[in-house]
Amino acid sequence: MKENIVRDKSFEFAVRIVKLCRFLCDSKKEYVLAKQLLQSGTSIGANVREAANAQSKRDFLSKMSIALKEADETLYWIELLFAAETIDVSQKESIWSACNELVAILSSIVKTTKQNLDKHEK
Repeated sequence: MKENIVRDKSFEFAVRIVKLCRFLCDSKKEYVLAKQLLQSGTSIGANVREAANAQSKRDFLSKMSIALKEADETLYWIELLFAAETIDVSQKESIWSACNELVAILSSIVKTTKQNLDKHEK
């Protein structure tokens, strides 16, 4: 497969989320929030992967928009875990930074795709 930054970063992020959730369940006995984090954090990459096989530009935009929403939701769960003192500042900062990077990339993709679609519809 050829290099795809958002696909690769979202996959690497999903792996980190799986490991963090395993830690939350095993060490902290936090199952409910871990499940929420696991669902949103791994969904980012799944939607990016689906977008790569989109049936149309609109379908691509839809999948990337969902990935962006899932990334934002993941930030919420990370913030909540930190506020509830379930993860420490170093755990939060590392995963938060990676998720924010995905949000920035996905936001750019969604914005550019919308602009390109608008140009073609005029």
